[in-house]
Amino acid sequence: MNISQTVTDNVTELLNKIVDFTDQRRMVLTTNILKCNVTGFIPHDLDTEEFATVMSCAFSEYIKNKRLLFCDAENIKFGRGGSFDSIAVVDEEAKMLFEKDINKYLELQMERLSDNLLNNKIARRLLEQRQVNASSMTLF
Repeated sequence: MNISQTVTDNVTELLNKIVDFTDQRRMVLTTNILKCNVTGFIPHDLDTEEFATVMSCAFSEYIKNKRLLFCDAENIKFGRGGSFDSIAVVDEEAKMLFEKDINKYLELQMERLSDNLLNNKIARRLLEQRQVNASSMTLF
């Protein structure tokens, strides 16, 4: 077994999960902005703390047993082939702002969208760098 390749695959898999999660979250946050004028709309978000916990547990399992183990959580469900889905939950903080001050609500959504975009870009950049490094190693 090539330990170096295993580490590469596991790090790549973790980064791919981050990209997938931030892509899913971008869609939720964008919906929160686009539908703010719809009567009865309730803002949602993905549980970022739960996602971080799931990723941390997977990485801890890797450190202990040299394997990644992704376990379902209340709002995160893993499927076949490495797929997973995050279930959007009502965002109580955003809901309160939505009801009281739409401008602050929109500022919050834009701030979250911006943070999410940054996380997505970082994960994608790290994946690109891993691919470049892997390609240069195979040339020798």
